[in-house]
Amino acid sequence: MRTARPLLAAAALAIVASGAAYAFGPRADADPATGTPSRAALQPVGTCAPNPKFPKRQLRGVWIATVKNIDWPSRTGLTVAKQQAEYVKLLDAAAARRFNAVFVQVRPASDALYKSSLEPWSQYLTGTAGKDPGWDPLPFLIEEAHKRGLEFHAWFNPYRAAYDADTSKLPASHPARVHPDWTVKYGDRLYYNPGLPEVRSHVIKVISDVVSRYDVDGVHFDDYFYPYPGGGGKFDDSSAFRRHGGGKKLADWRRDNVNTLVAQVDKAVHELKNHVKFGISPFGIWRNKAQDPAGSATSGMSAYDSIYADARHWIKSGTVDYIMPQLYWPRGFKIADYKVLVPWWAGAVKGTDVDLYIGQALYRVGTTDQAAWTKPGELPAHLTLNQSYKQVDGDVYFSAKQMLSNPLGVMDRLAAGHYKRPALLPLMKDRTGASAPAAAKPSGVQASGATVKWTDAANARAYAVYRVPGGDAACASVDGRNLVAVTTTPGFTAPASGTYLVSSLNRLHEESKTTKVKVTLP
Repeated sequence: MRTARPLLAAAALAIVASGAAYAFGPRADADPATGTPSRAALQPVGTCAPNPKFPKRQLRGVWIATVKNIDWPSRTGLTVAKQQAEYVKLLDAAAARRFNAVFVQVRPASDALYKSSLEPWSQYLTGTAGKDPGWDPLPFLIEEAHKRGLEFHAWFNPYRAAYDADTSKLPASHPARVHPDWTVKYGDRLYYNPGLPEVRSHVIKVISDVVSRYDVDGVHFDDYFYPYPGGGGKFDDSSAFRRHGGGKKLADWRRDNVNTLVAQVDKAVHELKNHVKFGISPFGIWRNKAQDPAGSATSGMSAYDSIYADARHWIKSGTVDYIMPQLYWPRGFKIADYKVLVPWWAGAVKGTDVDLYIGQALYRVGTTDQAAWTKPGELPAHLTLNQSYKQVDGDVYFSAKQMLSNPLGVMDRLAAGHYKRPALLPLMKDRTGASAPAAAKPSGVQASGATVKWTDAANARAYAVYRVPGGDAACASVDGRNLVAVTTTPGFTAPASGTYLVSSLNRLHEESKTTKVKVTLP
């Protein structure tokens, strides 16, 4: 156990609406071999105070949903070349907006968008569940993301067994057919029973298999735990409750089931690869003040009470590296006001090692169900508000399809107003040095005209380049205002004459000492 650290479906939205780390260059307290700052060195000192308007470290991500072919692939049955081209187009768009992470859905419903011996091929590749698409997409998905400086988070749904409760439509090898006793029918869908140890064991095996075989940077859960309340009637887990309830109340037992799985995933992931991050994107309201004094001044659906997801527990117990609440509502929305929820979540992670990112409703921009979303300035205003809370370390957008369509030109506004400069990834507060060797200082940095090149540094995932204002390098890398590039190759093209600093970044974006180079253009 580590020290405590710190998508919304249309049906869930209807429920709510109804009420229902800094590196500074050479430092005396840095590692003498690599220049990587110690944990104490990751705080600004002296006159090198960072400007919060220019964050140097900020997660900028996008969800790429595969379920029902929401984002990728656009439809089933595409050729391998077409699937690859569509994916590359999404990544190029993300990189062009200076994003640095993608959250790709690799297990929508007890299926796999990768070669697996535990679960069948996803129907969203070929149109037929269990049919081999003729290639393993995951190595390609990861490699192409890394080429563009994008962290790759593998997105799993832990409990959804099938989108159709008719198990005869599933491959014979599907776990829901092999173990029908694991499942609960709810509405027209099939779920794994979170109260069964066998289910938790299977989920752990699936996730561990991916982490051990593929070079993922993170493991990610969305907001689906127990089913959202709706027309499904009763979620019949009474038999499991009798066997495993241990005298607890049903609601407490269900929350414990989820908490147990989260803790087990956290442990399994970090025992396999300590540098891999684990985080969850919960529904945006933990609890309302009317239900709990510790809750938010909201009146929408409570994740704690309705789907048994206790994000506050995960934060306090340190079983997640980051939390990414889906704040899919505008400012001034009385039931769930963005201006109320951001400070609540900031307070929830304050004093912990859990990073806070905000899930943003890009998919709602330009829709007409709420007047705020018809205004192109609403989403950018969310990021401006976030700057008032130092605990907010970035934003992730749902989803990639709208990143391409750019509703109301909002992506252009974000790029111009908030993402003018690239950003390093936030440092996981207790993952520093977590089995990811520190990046060595770049060597052989030389300029020839506008072209600057250097020797590829050991353990470097990427390089940061700063332009020194007025030739004074003392505080040039304290924040993001001078950051001109984050590149995955050992070189860059200088935009103008001047002095530049180059540093190496390991896979966790821990930063080395900088090397200075002077560029003189004709």
